Amino acid sequence: MENGGEQIEIPAVYMRGGTSKGVFMLQDDLPADPTTRDKVLLRIMGSPDPYGQQIDGMGGATSSTSKVVIISKSDRPGCDVDYLFGQVAIDQPLIDWSGNCGNLTSAVGPFAIHQGLVEAPKHGMATVNIWQENIGKKIIAHVPIKNGKVQELGNFELAGVTFPAAEVKLEFLDPAAAGGGVFPTGNPLDIMHVPGIGEIEATLINAGNPAVFVVASSLGLKGTELQADINSNTALLEQFESIRTHSAVIMGLEKSVEDAKKRQHTPKIAFFEEATNYTTSAGKDVEGGTIDMLARILSMGKLHHAMTGTGAVAIAAAASIPGTTVSRILGDVRSELRLGHPSGTLTVGAEATKEASGWNVGKVVMSRSARRLMEGSVLIPDLDSCYQ
Repeated sequence: MENGGEQIEIPAVYMRGGTSKGVFMLQDDLPADPTTRDKVLLRIMGSPDPYGQQIDGMGGATSSTSKVVIISKSDRPGCDVDYLFGQVAIDQPLIDWSGNCGNLTSAVGPFAIHQGLVEAPKHGMATVNIWQENIGKKIIAHVPIKNGKVQELGNFELAGVTFPAAEVKLEFLDPAAAGGGVFPTGNPLDIMHVPGIGEIEATLINAGNPAVFVVASSLGLKGTELQADINSNTALLEQFESIRTHSAVIMGLEKSVEDAKKRQHTPKIAFFEEATNYTTSAGKDVEGGTIDMLARILSMGKLHHAMTGTGAVAIAAAASIPGTTVSRILGDVRSELRLGHPSGTLTVGAEATKEASGWNVGKVVMSRSARRLMEGSVLIPDLDSCYQ
């Protein structure tokens, strides 16, 4: 129960990163105990909210806007900062720490520089070496600097973001899961039997985040669908969730389907089709000849309005390896890929090599942008002295 005392102030920055936005905080400004910390973060975001709106918090009531980021100075050799990402459930008291957010990764470097955790040059490009704690991987951010400060404004346009900004280049190094490799089953393509659906061909991949890739036509889809087409179809969403949760068990992420249902952030599920003309959610026509394939991804049980960053990482990895659902649709492997998603297009590239132990993805490269939206403090009730 919340008492009638004073509110607690916690320093925070509200930032957009790629096609997502979230509340960024320093680890030292949060409780050390994980249970207490999560209680505080849920209240900051306004979760759980049975109305599904997060009205009494900073969350934006979508998977893209219900996110928290915790940053600290890193003591790991070769890394400047540690980055922990939390996907906050909207209607449940749950924060999923199982994976990274590739979009918000683009804001980590700028935030670290703003907070004085990383020194920036007078002009040029600052290199920020990020340790991504959720997945135990290193990411390098190249942040533009002007007059010793992060250059946030610019002409780089990102589909799914209304206004242009400065480009931040990201390198996801060795994004495959440690020990498990790119393919948890050892196969670029698996045939799964999903109760109520039947046999489904899928690529189960772990690069950036765990993901499940299927062909759109296998579910009666065209690959040109927008949010309204998918998110209003309860039966279809249940099919996607069933495939996703069964995949989580096959990939060794959870022991049971019931456990996988509680793991909402990962694995992500995406579907693909051959390139064709389509119209984006903003009414812009995309010509099939300007893209290599159609791509759609679900996040937290709903179709994403654009493309998740880690989804793009995994898709690029799959495109660079023969035999996956992605490379089969493409007709060949690709080291650079142009994706057509609900909001527009995205270019991403990967480097993959075949080794004795299996496929290795050296790095995935893509560009995003980031901007501070508000900085100061977030306020929450005392929550019965939750800091004690």
